[in-house]
Amino acid sequence: MLFHVKMTVNIPLDLDKDYVNELKATEKALSQKLQQEGKWTHIWRIVGKYENISIFNVNSATEMHEILMSLPLYPYMAIEITSLCQHYSSVKDEEIQVNP
Repeated sequence: MLFHVKMTVNIPLDLDKDYVNELKATEKALSQKLQQEGKWTHIWRIVGKYENISIFNVNSATEMHEILMSLPLYPYMAIEITSLCQHYSSVKDEEIQVNP
């Protein structure tokens, strides 16, 4: 299943800087692992904002939910998610399933 996910990060300004840096480093490592596994297939920054647009390719909505909940910065995110499916006019087979 493909998902379009917009993540907006809102870290409180009074949060300990060392803790925030640790969260960011852990988040980066997890996101890169998920990219290498083929589950987080695309990630783009939104210019001038602490936001990204990502495409995930996972086996189920439950797996997508679990991935988002596992992100270290999840408690500080506003997330908009849209399930995607193949368009009838597409000449490409973009809806590829991740191996379980």
